[in-house]
Amino acid sequence: QVQLVESGGGLVQAGGSLRLSCSASGGTFSTFVMAWFRQAPGKEREFVVVINRSGGTTLYADSGEGRFTVSRDNARNTVYLQMNNLKPEDTAVYYCAADRANSAIRTRAGAYEYWGQGTQVTVSA
Repeated sequence: QVQLVESGGGLVQAGGSLRLSCSASGGTFSTFVMAWFRQAPGKEREFVVVINRSGGTTLYADSGEGRFTVSRDNARNTVYLQMNNLKPEDTAVYYCAADRANSAIRTRAGAYEYWGQGTQVTVSA
């Protein structure tokens, strides 16, 4: 069974930075397509970024383009999300997700079989 554990969330002022981590266990991490999603109170879960198995291909939502950077370390079974120039509208619970069954990068939450418990990111104005 694949397990994902996020960390690195917290409270930061607008313009600040955070680095989220997601550590995986229970499978061959290098075969997972990994993604980050977020969910703000009262809103649906939304796609943030996806990274392919090797880390060579990424796709960002417009909201994070130019501010967020995703990376992965397959030797450490970990995917990272570096978030810079944070805005109050980035406030949400951030989830990492894994797709073990497919190699294509996908933005739909339903494509991902495994999810972490989430980490809260709060950006104050």
